[in-house]
Amino acid sequence: MSPRWLIPEAEEGAVRSLGRALEIQDPAARVLLRRGHATPEAARRFLDASLSDLHDPFLLRDMHAAAERLCGAIARREPILLYGDYDADGTTSIMLVKKAIEAAGGVSSHHIPSRLRDGYGMRSGVVEQAAAAGVKLIVSVDTGIRANAEVRRASELGIDVVVTDHHLPEEELPPALAVLNPKRPDCSYPDKNLCGAGVAFKLVSALTQTLGWEEGRRSRFLGSLLKLVAIGTVADVAPLTGENRILVKHGLEGLRAARNPGLRALLEVAGFREGEAPTAPQVAFRIAPRLNAAGRMADAGDVIELFSTTDPARARELAALLHGLNQERQKTESEMLERIYQECCERPVTSGEKALVFSGAGWHRGVVGIVASRLAERYHRPVFVLGEDPATGVAQGSGRSIAQFHLLAALESMPEVFTEFGGHRQAAGVTLRVERVAEFRERLNEHAQAVLREEDLEPVVELDALLAVKEVSDVSVGEIMKLAPFGFGNPTPLFGLMGVRVASRPRVLKERHLRVALEQEGRILTVMAWNAADRASQLTEGSGIDAAVSFESDPGAQSRGYAPWTATLKHFRPNA
Repeated sequence: MSPRWLIPEAEEGAVRSLGRALEIQDPAARVLLRRGHATPEAARRFLDASLSDLHDPFLLRDMHAAAERLCGAIARREPILLYGDYDADGTTSIMLVKKAIEAAGGVSSHHIPSRLRDGYGMRSGVVEQAAAAGVKLIVSVDTGIRANAEVRRASELGIDVVVTDHHLPEEELPPALAVLNPKRPDCSYPDKNLCGAGVAFKLVSALTQTLGWEEGRRSRFLGSLLKLVAIGTVADVAPLTGENRILVKHGLEGLRAARNPGLRALLEVAGFREGEAPTAPQVAFRIAPRLNAAGRMADAGDVIELFSTTDPARARELAALLHGLNQERQKTESEMLERIYQECCERPVTSGEKALVFSGAGWHRGVVGIVASRLAERYHRPVFVLGEDPATGVAQGSGRSIAQFHLLAALESMPEVFTEFGGHRQAAGVTLRVERVAEFRERLNEHAQAVLREEDLEPVVELDALLAVKEVSDVSVGEIMKLAPFGFGNPTPLFGLMGVRVASRPRVLKERHLRVALEQEGRILTVMAWNAADRASQLTEGSGIDAAVSFESDPGAQSRGYAPWTATLKHFRPNA
């Protein structure tokens, strides 16, 4: 299906006015206006992204009780159990609280469930084991908001629980000593979009304040944690707006000088040189997958050891292990996608299927979520992918959605279908009996048909602004880069170059990519079209096209004496 192009109408007078006030050129000013930063004051706040703009952690409901209980446990050296999740958000959250407890002189252990053996969430058996070991305080991170039975069991065993989570709660909150979640209905915290690592960071911030640390020590310690907060936030696809933007911007810059042996080894195995700060998209595609691979394919505890070890040799060994697991994950994912694509060739997706459910015996539950993400992007509709276990008769899997469809709301319309479910708007997980998969497929599609319009299923190319080739320069692109970090909620700006001409025959690189020279009014802009070699015939010399182009930081090119950025051709269409 050819995408529909959405072309914004720029108010050039407002663009020039904002540009003069900020002393920036028109391209960046157009994007700022398009994204709602219409006044110089609002735009400066967005561009500055100052740590001083972070909200007081005590604005989170129950924070006073949580920080005071944690302080007491540290002072009495009570054993504290950190109960986390197996993804990158969960493991970085554990590390944040673990480091704070250790820095304050406390004692903690951690438990991360096995994705394949235990599934998501807290388990009463683990709580009972903790009680037998003398634990009196459990702090959940990136989990626990729906663990009512498990928290109740902890209370019966004399264990206090502090829940820190960001997932949507049920109507009844767990009966914990404190529930830190900006999404709980009675919490007036200004920013609702923190991920698990963001909420954990807020707890650490409140803890250091309650401990009475002097401001210099507190500031240095919290600053050292921002690298992990940035990784967790980007990995969890949290919106890069508000506080998340501030945390990620400063955390990414801190990665330039990472001293933790595990973090340094992880950056090296992901291809980053010392002194190089990864961008948010690079974290999403090169760092987060290696961390998530541990929980998907093996044991997420390896991530905790990676970030905890002080031995550089052991750190390199663990980073290599994660790298290998990620390669295994990529192979498994590719094989599963190939099977599903073949299924769709044999029985094509129809217009009447507004939501899709794919299910197969033995499909690896560690990769079903990422496969669902690929399919939702390809078919532009909500998708669940389930792995069936013939021995138990249980199907488990994950779903990913498009912007117009609320996954968790859909699941809540049919709770009797599942033995377990949870998640949020764009991503969710389910467990159900295999014999109910067909019913789930039918009812999810019925719900989608009632909610989605035909135009919601059309892929779109949404431009931020129009651009002329003559406006592209090192200065203008540098100003565009200052709008970073880019990701969900603050995507890389997409510019429309309308009516440009293909100046010469595209050059094929590595049999997969194209280098294309675009001409407009005598000016040339060279763009890269990644994985587009099969479309070279549509870019014949002299042909006219509309091009959707983004700009990306390219430190490697700068080191070779070229401009420190690359123009990328994301989409194009004929323009005779």
